[in-house]
Amino acid sequence: MVELGYLNIFARDIAKLASFYAEVFGLDEVVASRSPIFRGLKTKKANIGFSAYDAYELLNLPRSTDGIGIKSFTTFDVGSVEEVDRLTPLAVEKGATLLKAPFTTYYGWYQSVLLDPEGNAFRINFATA
Repeated sequence: MVELGYLNIFARDIAKLASFYAEVFGLDEVVASRSPIFRGLKTKKANIGFSAYDAYELLNLPRSTDGIGIKSFTTFDVGSVEEVDRLTPLAVEKGATLLKAPFTTYYGWYQSVLLDPEGNAFRINFATA
C-alpha cells in the first residue's frame, strides 16, 4: 500500500521554519534525515519536510523567472525499489512529467521526481535507509 511519506515545504530558513512548526505543534525532529538542506518533523501519520532551495538541483525541479518556482512537493512512499520503477512510467503514461528518473539520493532513498498534470511536484519513494 502506498503511504504519504512527506509533505515538503521549501523555505529560505529551514531551521527557523522547522522550529516554528515543532514548537507550535509539539513535533519531534527526524534527526536521522537532517542535512544542510533539509529538516524533517515527525507527525502521527506522515512527516513534514523543510527543504532549502539548494534541493532544486538535487531533485531537478524547474525554477521560475523569480528564481523560486515550486514551493512544496509531496512524497509517496512505496514498499520497494521495484515499485518505484513500476509506478514511475505509469505516472508518465497517465500524464505526469518526469523530472528525474529513479535514482538513489545521497541520504540513501530510491526515488523519482515528477510533476502531476497540473504542475505540482511529487516523488515516488522507497526509503532504503
